[in-house]
Amino acid sequence: MSKDMDIRHRVLHSTDITPFQRRVYLELLNVPRGETISYGELARRIGCRSAQAVGQALRRNPFAPEVPCHRVVASDGSLGGFHGERQGEMIERKRQLLEKEAKR
Repeated sequence: MSKDMDIRHRVLHSTDITPFQRRVYLELLNVPRGETISYGELARRIGCRSAQAVGQALRRNPFAPEVPCHRVVASDGSLGGFHGERQGEMIERKRQLLEKEAKR
């Protein structure tokens, strides 16, 4: 089983996440390495009106970094949050992850 199929399988069959989280994580797996998506666009893709709800699901992402929540940014292009933080060490980590992916 490929790495991508393995994580999809784990997300699909996890009993530790809600159906909403499952939809968020599965859709996020469609965002290619080196690209980003806004919280609002991710919400729209799964039929949700709340970018904030998507952010809360990502904050609880038990599959990170395989489900790459670091690829989700604010609609104004800023980094938004990461692991429930909006500044400091975690945002720096998000920036580094995105930078590393952009170089590949």
